[in-house]
Amino acid sequence: MKTLSDRGYGIALVTLAAVLWSTAGLFIRLLDLDVWTILGWRSVFGGVALALIAMAGVSARQRTPSTGTPKRFGRMWFAAVFLSALSMVAYIAALKLTTVANVLAIYATVPFVAAGLALVWLGERVGRRVLTASAVAFVGVLVVAGFALTPDDVAGNALAFLMTVCFAALVVMSRRHPGMGMAEISAYASLACVAICWPLMSTEIPSGVELVILAGFGVTSTALAYLLFLVGGRYIPSGEAGLIALLDVVLGPLWVWLAFGEDPGTATLFGGGLILASVGWYLWSSFRDRAVVVPA
Repeated sequence: MKTLSDRGYGIALVTLAAVLWSTAGLFIRLLDLDVWTILGWRSVFGGVALALIAMAGVSARQRTPSTGTPKRFGRMWFAAVFLSALSMVAYIAALKLTTVANVLAIYATVPFVAAGLALVWLGERVGRRVLTASAVAFVGVLVVAGFALTPDDVAGNALAFLMTVCFAALVVMSRRHPGMGMAEISAYASLACVAICWPLMSTEIPSGVELVILAGFGVTSTALAYLLFLVGGRYIPSGEAGLIALLDVVLGPLWVWLAFGEDPGTATLFGGGLILASVGWYLWSSFRDRAVVVPA
């Protein structure tokens, strides 16, 4: 049974992951490169950072053998690597075929997909509060994205949903098999993503400044954010982790607006307010209930 400290730790990690993810727009605005080149180099730096994190984890486990070693090279391990790489590639392809707003709207279904998978796989019941907050947040993202849909968006939306399903499955998988070593899995997935992007990337090496920006992009919003979310997701229900991650949808446009004066628009402000209100209400009410001391 998870303690209150475990729960707070998980919420803190997932929240920090959402904040780091939300900086992606800042890095993209600083780069004048095509999508495949940006994501390919981001995966290079992200994969290296994740490999170093994985090696540090192995070193720590060798000093404390009682913590055990990560399970690797089994069917579930390969499945996790495949799902992680597929989610990255599907995300890239979705952005090429449809708008970012559409991708974010579909990504908002992560709490529903993760909760559904957790129910089937782990028997993890979802509380009414999570469902209510998730529904309000989903309405907020729909307001941000709008309801327009053209035939050209169908393929991109399908890939965005594939990415969402893969990521939700990883969240649940990290709870079901906490000893798999998600840093190592994410590192292999990043390298697989590089192999897929490489033929489509520009043959020219980015400038020194661009490489620095790409390195920051890969280490923060790819490696650390991805790892923090999957590790933090082990300590809190899957639906709750997906709900907190929706902060990315709101914070992303906010940072770009503050840094570059990019007007998010009325719909984004209104929909983002709904998302922030739903997440804030859930976290406040959740911590309020758990603040009551239960006699031993």
